[in-house]
Amino acid sequence: MADLANPVNTLAVLKKYGFTAQKKYGQNFLIDANVLEKIISGAQITKDDCVLEIGPGIGTMTQYLAEAAGQVAAVEIDRHLLPVLADTLSPYDNVTVINEDILKVDITQIAGQYHEGRPIKVVANLPYYITTPVILKLLQCEAPIESIAVMVQKEVAQRMESGPGSKDYGSLSLAVQYYAEPEILTLVSASCFLPRPNVDSAVIRLKSCGKPPVHVQDDKFMFSLIRAAFNQRRKTLVNGLANAADLQVTKGEVSAALLKMGLPATVRGETLSLQEFAQLADLLRR
Repeated sequence: MADLANPVNTLAVLKKYGFTAQKKYGQNFLIDANVLEKIISGAQITKDDCVLEIGPGIGTMTQYLAEAAGQVAAVEIDRHLLPVLADTLSPYDNVTVINEDILKVDITQIAGQYHEGRPIKVVANLPYYITTPVILKLLQCEAPIESIAVMVQKEVAQRMESGPGSKDYGSLSLAVQYYAEPEILTLVSASCFLPRPNVDSAVIRLKSCGKPPVHVQDDKFMFSLIRAAFNQRRKTLVNGLANAADLQVTKGEVSAALLKMGLPATVRGETLSLQEFAQLADLLRR
């Protein structure tokens, strides 16, 4: 089977099927074998693993995953790619293509069907337009997921990894770090894709924490606080939280809670750590 990481072979497959990359699905096909090998090694795939791949495209990374893993379940939303995948993945009997929207798929069911309910690994070249909802679904769905290794826009990867005080720090940073340990594995130039996107990418690995690194009485309330804090990040935390209708907290209550934490009333959300947001949530919830 031709290596699809070679751009000549990618173009040949696209021409054979008269397929044009669809912007609505954010289709950019990876054409660099070195990057693919870094993803497979960074995701620590072995023959004992079942991998959930999101958006296999024409099967470029799927071929590499099939060689490394025991089982691969590849979820592809675009039905026009099904005949392409049937062709490019024909040598592999350990790959199943599922024609579904990943945001609607029951990941626990996939783990049960293809790995007897044991933890699976997720690997993906994620379309930029659904990166955040997919990441949040994977982290929050309570399916048995051991780790996630995904290609995303470079700036998004930096946001996931950043800490308090950084310009990249925000609600996505805190959500990711509540559920997982993020690590950027490699940066990827736009020239590694066909068609070429407008921005560079990064591969980031999210290893499940198992248990969140902080204890909070109501994590949903904490994340409502976090969203409110970063929705108006130029405002002080007191004003930002008091202005959020769904929180139903007053400026006085926020100021009093911050005082108990030893923080000034002029503090902004971008300076608070995950631990401090958890503490603030507990104080305001009471």
